[in-house]
Parts: sequence; C-alpha cells; structure tokens
Amino acid sequence: MGIIDSIVKKFAEQGTIEYKSKLSETVYHIRIQSNSIKKADFVPGYFVRLGVGLGVSDSSIKDKVRSYSVWDINKESGTIDLAIATHSNGVGADWVKKCEIGNEVSFVWKKGNFLVDNNADYYLMIGDLSALSHLYIINRHLSKDKKVESILYNKKLNEHFNDIDKNKPFHFYEMAENPFEEIVTKIKEIIPNMTGRKMVYISGDSRICVSLNQFFRKELNWDSKQIRIKPFWNPEKKGLE
Repeated sequence: MGIIDSIVKKFAEQGTIEYKSKLSETVYHIRIQSNSIKKADFVPGYFVRLGVGLGVSDSSIKDKVRSYSVWDINKESGTIDLAIATHSNGVGADWVKKCEIGNEVSFVWKKGNFLVDNNADYYLMIGDLSALSHLYIINRHLSKDKKVESILYNKKLNEHFNDIDKNKPFHFYEMAENPFEEIVTKIKEIIPNMTGRKMVYISGDSRICVSLNQFFRKELNWDSKQIRIKPFWNPEKKGLE
C-alpha cells in the first residue's frame, strides 16, 4: 500500500458495499454499510469523498478520491446510497463498474452548502443526470407544503432513473449538452406561475451553473439567497466536484 493510500485509510471511515445494481445504461446504484453511519450528523445535501483509486499504483493523488452525493441514508441499518454516473469514463466510472458486493471502501463526509433549505414557498430544481440523485434527496426533505417545479435534462431520456422510493417527481427533458437557451425558455414559462418566496437549485454542468446564476441575478433580479448552485463537472477539467 502506498503512502497516500495509507493516509486516506487512516483518516477515513471504513465501510462495505452491500448492494450494487444498474439504474440505467450509464448509472449505477451503490449501497455502503458502516456502523459509523448510524452516528453520522447528516443533513440532506451532504456528499461523501470516496476512495476510488486506492490500491492503483499508477494513480495520481487527485485520482485517489471522488465526491458523490448521498442519495439516501438509513441510520438504523447504517447505510448510505449513491447513484454514480459513468459518462466521464474516468477513475470513478471505472471503479463503480468493477466494484463488487463485499468490497471494502474508505469514505469521509463532505458537508458543503448545497443543502436542503425550507425557507421558501416555491422551488425550481435544475440539473443534468449527474445532479439527479442530489436533487431527489433535497426534494424528499422539503416540507410537504412546498411546491416544486423542475427542469432535469440529458441527451437521452431513458438514462434518467426514478427516486429511491420509486417516485419520479421531476419533469425530464431531452437536451444536448450545455443547453442554456432551451433551459431559459423553460424557466420563462415556469417563473410566472411560482408564487410566494421563490428559490432555485442549479447543479451539474459548471457552464450551466455559471450562465444561469447570471441569468437569475441580472435578468430576473433574484437575490443571492434565493439561488443555490453546485457545479458537479466541467468538460475541460478532471475530477471537478
């Protein structure tokens, strides 16, 4: 075991893969069990940093760990569920294709700010396939009296998957990569029907996150407190969280 691998394992929590399935052509469902999860201080919207390049001698430091949204958590059984997309064909995609039930994994919690927030009346969820599981858990933990609109997009509609409770509460669209104008058209159709205090969650492609942030601030004059943004990837960068 290399020095970096040893350091990661020393400071990380240890778990075991207890379930694996394929949700769609490019997305896998992984469930990790660890007794430490039973005591986790968890807020919907947390991520885990997962050791996906451990044990690979020629793997660089930045390819040892990847961050994934926690799709669901069960403290009673000590499990977390992840939905991992493989579009990137990177180290994380390679790991999830090859991992097996019973494999040990190392992980640490990553809290961040892209969390559930019940301070609005009406919500708009925008994201691509990489953001779907994260927006699902946010949506599930909003108060029942909240209203939600959504724009979830991907090149292929059949790559989208149901939420972990088998529901499919979002609206899905078939759009090419970086479809800023198409999304704005949908936003303009939706916004007039949103009442009360409004909030938007934008995640996935960093280019869309940047462009829509500007659109909501400058064209719609929304306050920064109404906008939640989390870029998950960028086609020009490797390993963006």
